[in-house]
Order: sequence, then C-alpha cells, then structure tokens
Amino acid sequence: MAGKRVWALLVLALAISACGGPTPVASNGWIKVVAGQNFWGSIAAQLGGSKASVQSVVSDPNADPHEYETNTNDARAFADANLVILNGAGYDDWGNKLLAANPSSHRTVLIAAGLLGKKAGDNPHFWYNPDYVARIADQITADYKSIGPADSAYFDQQRAAFTASLEPYTQRIAEIKAKFSGVPVASTESIFVYMATALGLNLISPTAFMNAVSEGNDPPVAAVIEFQDQITGRQARVLVYNVQTATAVTTNVKQLASLAHIPVVGVSETLQPESATFQDWQLSQLIALQSALNAGSGA
Repeated sequence: MAGKRVWALLVLALAISACGGPTPVASNGWIKVVAGQNFWGSIAAQLGGSKASVQSVVSDPNADPHEYETNTNDARAFADANLVILNGAGYDDWGNKLLAANPSSHRTVLIAAGLLGKKAGDNPHFWYNPDYVARIADQITADYKSIGPADSAYFDQQRAAFTASLEPYTQRIAEIKAKFSGVPVASTESIFVYMATALGLNLISPTAFMNAVSEGNDPPVAAVIEFQDQITGRQARVLVYNVQTATAVTTNVKQLASLAHIPVVGVSETLQPESATFQDWQLSQLIALQSALNAGSGA
C-alpha cells in the first residue's frame, strides 16, 4: 500500500506540472535536461555548455543504481524537461514509468538502448563502450540542435570540444590494447564486457555468472565453481569487480583473487567521485587497470 501511495503522489506531481501546457526553453535560453544517470548527465552538460541546464537523477556513488526509487522531485523534473536521457534495456525502467505518467509533445526523449538497437535482456552498460558513447554524444548534439536551432553552431563547437577532451581516454584505450590484447582477465559482472572488447582483452569469466550478478540474482552453482577454479588456477591476470554491487559471492571471488596474487581493480556504475567528468572517471579506471595488468605480468 505504501508503494501505491508513493506512485500516486508521483503521478499527481506530474499532472500538476503539466497543467500549464508545453514547457518552453528556460527564459535564460537554457535547454532543461534530465539524465537518468550522471554519466550521461556529465556528457550532456559538456555538450550543452552554457546553453543547457542538466540534472542527473542517479548520482550517489555509494548506492546501487539498479535499486533506485523515484520521488516527487524526479517527477517534476521529468515534467519540466525539454530533453530526457535514459539508458534503457531494463536499466532504468523507473524512468519509463515517469514518462508514461506524463505524455508530452514538447519533450524530446533519448533512450540509449533504442538508439543502439538494444533491448531488455541485453547488456545495458553502454557507457563502457567507446563507440556507443560517441554515437550517443552525436544524438544528444542533434537533439540540442533540434530543440534550440538558433544555437546549432554553438552545439557543433561543443561536440568538437568534447571529442578533443576524450583524447586521453581514447589514447589510453589504444595503449592498453596495443600491449595487452588477448590477455585473459576476469570480471564479476557484465559491466566490464564492452570495455574488455574495446581493449582487446580476453574476458574468461563465465557469462552466466556475470549476468546473474548484474541482474541481482544468485549465479548458477556450476558457473560459481568454474569461476572459482579460474581464479585459484590463476587463469586471469586481473580481476575486475563492481564496487557498487558487492555480494557474498563476489566478495568471495575477490578474496580468492587476493590469495592467488591476482591484482583486483574496482570499477563503478556511476561517476566516482561524483564531481568527476565522464572522461576523467573513465581514464582513472583505465590507468588503474593498466597498472594492474603490468603488475600481473610482472612488468
């Protein structure tokens, strides 16, 4: 019953916000943007510059984004937004509910999964795929130009500046791939699958294990045993784990890695620290990974 009352309040807040008709771009010329997660929010803010006001819904670096619960502030933000950016593929279904509660002709909606041809059940960690990041950045820029056509040239400049700012990140990816392509690594979750591919690493962890943990389920016993054998047998040079979704089984794998003298590298689902830009956050994780790969090889 409590959940129903909360949802009723959300719907009411949306309805109240919608009574005034279409929401225009703010009087100061800003495009009002709501991003489901702060990694998309960081990119949107950089691409929008002084012409966009960006609010990110999920940003707590100490929380599991999969367990986020919406509130009335989120409902108002969705109702007032000119552009809503969601991840999709089942990662932020709460956002779909807020959109459905307040249909609007003035609001542009960008769902990353839809743009990428993905669906629920596919790996939703698109921000760990450099090519996907570029495609989504292109679409955000296109949406900005559609919403604020008078500032199209400015948005093109911001897009070019964002590409330039990604150079340390893209160069680090190239460096790791050049040196460690084909090296076996392990991960407790599917969060690292896209980046492992971009880096040319051989991700050997059982898919059933990674997917189950990512979805908040217990991995199959056979997958757990296989993964533990990989770690105790030192088949992986590095273990990557998600710092925001620790479970008993992933903690056990980390302990086994430590006992086997396999370097362990943490990655996160949202920006860490929360004040970091997307590219600085990703770069810091890549640097840690590169150091671990070097250590694991005895270099």
